[in-house]
Amino acid sequence: MVETSLPEVSVILPLLNEEQNLTNCISAILNQDYVGKIEVILALGPSKDKTNEIARRLQLTDSRIKLVENPSGQTATGLNLAIAKSNYEIISRIDGHSEIGKDYISSAIKIMQKTNAVNVGGVMHADGNQGLQRVIALAMRSKLGVGPSKFHTGGGAGESDTVYLGTFKKSAILKAGGFDERYIRAQDWELNYRLRKNGGLIWFDPKLIVTYRPRNSIIKLAKQYFQYGRWRRVVSRQYKETVNYRYLAPPFTLVATTISIILSVFFNPIFIIPTLIYLIIISIGSLVIGKSFFEKLLMPSVLLVMHMSWGLGFITSSKKLFKSS
Repeated sequence: MVETSLPEVSVILPLLNEEQNLTNCISAILNQDYVGKIEVILALGPSKDKTNEIARRLQLTDSRIKLVENPSGQTATGLNLAIAKSNYEIISRIDGHSEIGKDYISSAIKIMQKTNAVNVGGVMHADGNQGLQRVIALAMRSKLGVGPSKFHTGGGAGESDTVYLGTFKKSAILKAGGFDERYIRAQDWELNYRLRKNGGLIWFDPKLIVTYRPRNSIIKLAKQYFQYGRWRRVVSRQYKETVNYRYLAPPFTLVATTISIILSVFFNPIFIIPTLIYLIIISIGSLVIGKSFFEKLLMPSVLLVMHMSWGLGFITSSKKLFKSS
């Protein structure tokens, strides 16, 4: 019997090339212990794999699943299309390459009701089954890899600038103008900024854990972090007051090591010292972060790719990426 006093929840997912993880992702959503009403809205992008075929097959098995076409494939556009199709006041955003625990939605609702937050979220728990994906996952859970952000590395519950994915009040999203479709990346952070500017509370709670499946190749990881860096620069231009040392660390490291190498080659070998210090830091850190010998061996390369790709993306980010309104 459905508990009518509980708010109804629309779970929204922008999908693009999620064939590998989609079935498990949707199964976790449909098997929540939440006794209020749930609908699941999938925004289908132009996937090159069997994502959309799987989504349509899943829709036939459960009437709670609804589909909306997202021809652009852009995340922010897909989210806005799914929100427009949603029927309920609470919006819970999930990604196709993530998986939530059985009590995720019920916990999010309790936290939202207790705090009166307009968005609540928790930990992005990167997890890989084996090999390189597991090494990348460990790096993404470490402060050396991603900095001290709570939603990556955990921390105490409390007010936050942003959270991973999030469970929102739909009315607050609409009041803020929805997701900004000019942002290819960082659209979550940017929306949370506007929600806070409108007086809304963003709340982090480590009890809300979402399992995230990271990339499984160095090339894909490099592309991902390059895009992260590019769009963090866009955010920094748009909202100059939000720039902090954490965002500047990767581009500074890239510039410093590049200059160090050039000076050591053309002038004096002593200039290689800053680069050696950086390599020693990530090597020692890798011994701590990695669990097995294989992970400790591969970790420095993964950290190097994450840092340098992010830094290069930040430095080379063009003003043309973003059109100011």
